Amino acid sequence: MTQLFNKKSEKVKRRLLRSNATLAEKNLWQVLRFKQIHGVRFLRQFSVNFYVLDFYAPQLLLAIEVYGSSHEGDEAKEYDERRTKYLSSL
Repeated sequence: MTQLFNKKSEKVKRRLLRSNATLAEKNLWQVLRFKQIHGVRFLRQFSVNFYVLDFYAPQLLLAIEVYGSSHEGDEAKEYDERRTKYLSSL
């Protein structure tokens, strides 16, 4: 079976995104970390196949994506739509 979650091939990308988080991502992480919301554990920069989610709660199967300027433009919107469709199919 092919590994879909946190593939080793995506490790460098996840680290880079963690170290270059936007201010909005940093602020949200301060609220989500340490199970502060109803005891739910959130992970940051969690990859599913080759997509990297900003935050993910495995217990709830909940992904959170913080949309900012990097999601503007037609190409970014198309990419986001493909990612959403793929993740929803799982």
